[in-house]
Amino acid sequence: MHSMQPMSVGIVIVAAGRGERAGSPEEGPKQYRPIGGRSVIAHTLEKFVTWPQAAKIVIVIHRDDETLLQAALQQLAESPEVGIAFGGASRQQSVLAGLRQLENSGVTHVMIHDAVRPFCDHALLDRVAAALAAGAPAVLPAMPVTDTLKRAGADAQVTETVSRAGLYAAQTPQSFRFADILAAHEKAAAENKTDFTDDAAIAEWRSLPVTLVAGSSDNVKLTVKRDIAMADEKLSAGLLPDVRTGNGYDVHQLEPGDGVTLCGVFIPHDQKLKGHSDADVALHALTDALLATCGAGDIGDHFPPSDPQWKGAPSRIFIEHAAKIVRDHGGTIMNADVSLIAEAPKVGPHREAMRAKLSEFLGISLERCSVKATTNEKIGFVGRREGIAAIATATVVYRGGKA
Repeated sequence: MHSMQPMSVGIVIVAAGRGERAGSPEEGPKQYRPIGGRSVIAHTLEKFVTWPQAAKIVIVIHRDDETLLQAALQQLAESPEVGIAFGGASRQQSVLAGLRQLENSGVTHVMIHDAVRPFCDHALLDRVAAALAAGAPAVLPAMPVTDTLKRAGADAQVTETVSRAGLYAAQTPQSFRFADILAAHEKAAAENKTDFTDDAAIAEWRSLPVTLVAGSSDNVKLTVKRDIAMADEKLSAGLLPDVRTGNGYDVHQLEPGDGVTLCGVFIPHDQKLKGHSDADVALHALTDALLATCGAGDIGDHFPPSDPQWKGAPSRIFIEHAAKIVRDHGGTIMNADVSLIAEAPKVGPHREAMRAKLSEFLGISLERCSVKATTNEKIGFVGRREGIAAIATATVVYRGGKA
């Protein structure tokens, strides 16, 4: 060891890049794009948050990304204690910002890791830490180069075959004695030297010996859009789709009137449905079915009949609110099915209009909306035309899946 004090390892996660090579800028920086139901950076952070030797963690982000980072932190099993630093125009400046935040924190060593390498594992971190503990001032996980390498000129003509002997592909976390790498970065900044491609290169420039340890073939950097798609496939392969089904039941009493509203469609009739809102029994049942898929209570919890503001209100308010709750929980509505039980009026002539309304209210295609009707064979309160009942089923797929 460099000194007698016990080793304390700080972590700097570099996440300030804009990820231009990943394409689709409208999807945001690549470190926040989803793979396996969570953002790339959430997967990366989890590896360090759960690693027993991590003493302090600092995440270096772009100033525009605070909201994205907070959302990513909420995807972790437990809310970690992390420091946040704001990066600069280059990776080198961002690393220095992270190192400065760790200054005076008591860490003796630091691991500097790319946020877009979500597949590093604890075995790799243990190998790096062991080399630090053995006294190495700088440790670089790396993989021997296996591809044949060619050098070519600007005219795309090969000029030579480069020997692979002794060549390695560098990975992260690149790890150092804290004081040494901070001083090296500060020196580089003071001298305006900005052409280093990684932190090990800065250590080499300051004549710090860099020790190689075995990297991991899984510890790939997600650079282009296809990398992200392949990572998503890899992480999603072992997940069961999170498909949930909810059902709802409602009934409203009939009384003399001029018509009923079912699935948002008014049907002239010699009776009307009695209720605080427009008494659309179909939409009320479907609202409950949707809320059931994410454990969000029932329609009465969100729209109490005792609240005067809902008197005579159109039930599309209720169904659209339930759909929003589902989406806010990460759900995608796949199917909505309503069965109406009534002696009259006849639903058949209005079925397509009802399906169209469901499609509109829920924001899903018409083929995913089903409306059926049956009588009660003149049995019971429905058979006596005292009321109309509805049974509804909703199928929703939630992001993430289950292992």
